Amino acid sequence: MKKTVLIFLLFLFTNKLFSQSFSLDKNKVMDFFQQQQYDDAADYLAAFYQSDSGNIQLLQYLGYAYYMNDKYDDAEKYFQKIFLLDSNNITAIQYLASIYKGKKGDETLFFANRLVRLRPAKASYSRQLAEVFQKMGKKDSALFYFNLAYQLSPGDAKNALGLGWALIDEKGFGRIDSIAKPFLAKDSMNISFLKLLIASAYDSKHYENAIAPGERLMQQGDISIGSLTRVIHCCYNLKLYKECIHVCDYMDSSEIADEQVYYYEAMSKAKLKDYINSNELLRTCLSLAISKKAEIYYYGLSENYQALKQLKKALADYDTAYYLFKSPMILYYCGYISEMSTHNKSMAKKYYQKYLRVAKPETAEEKKAFAYVKEKLTGRKKEKAKK
Repeated sequence: MKKTVLIFLLFLFTNKLFSQSFSLDKNKVMDFFQQQQYDDAADYLAAFYQSDSGNIQLLQYLGYAYYMNDKYDDAEKYFQKIFLLDSNNITAIQYLASIYKGKKGDETLFFANRLVRLRPAKASYSRQLAEVFQKMGKKDSALFYFNLAYQLSPGDAKNALGLGWALIDEKGFGRIDSIAKPFLAKDSMNISFLKLLIASAYDSKHYENAIAPGERLMQQGDISIGSLTRVIHCCYNLKLYKECIHVCDYMDSSEIADEQVYYYEAMSKAKLKDYINSNELLRTCLSLAISKKAEIYYYGLSENYQALKQLKKALADYDTAYYLFKSPMILYYCGYISEMSTHNKSMAKKYYQKYLRVAKPETAEEKKAFAYVKEKLTGRKKEKAKK
């Protein structure tokens, strides 16, 4: 019994002596971090954790080591321990908000909100909270905190851009120019703010305001598909068909053109009466995707062929469109061309009869076409009856 007690006392003494002589070397920890040896740092720090699990500095080191090594579950464990010990620890709250970002909405909101409550004058925390609300679809709250971040630090481009895009979401276009202007005054080729102006011009239907920013994007070789496509829409809506073709050609040469780009280029060429090249582009659209969108491409081809007086080709493309999409109005167009252009009344009659069997008119145009065909066929029956 005495021997057991002595061994136990000896153990306590040597353990105390060891813990006093074995202290954490902060310089060694910093060297691990500077050399990005995060695994080694974690292994070194773990030896101290067993005997000093309530040391906030040690827990921060461990959390950081695991976080930088992409071991977020381990990092979360240590930062959560810090938060339990000190619920106002900014470092722990920052890392927890980052770890939960995009993964746990409620937890992210909780910690992002706490940062703002603890440091209300720090703009980046308000912006971070705004981004959380934005991802949650809470646009009003997002706009409020983006606006707060901008008020706290209007010279920070991240705050300005965050507010700008939030205003576009909420149709607050009136402030966009004043937000972007100071940054573009310093750098007229700032891509981020040029994109913001283009989006604002497009969404607000002030299409003319997108032309100059779009040109600046192209001058820099930018390949932002979304922004350039908006510029194309703006040019087309303004009937600036040459400018529209210019943007389309730029996107084509940059290898970022899609069927929509080719379609607007084709329609712009058709407006300029370049029907042959318009048809080539519409064929390109068809080769990229046979989808519901392809129906309007066939319409475009047929209209161009009608303008070129190549009526057989126009009917052939309408026939193909009907075979693919079964739209009743295509039969009406075929009948109308046969009646009015080729003067083939028997063929027109076949198209019209088939149209009446399948037509379900809804729009004003469809109802007008339906009434015309019905009157046309009914009138013919009456004429035959008289004879």
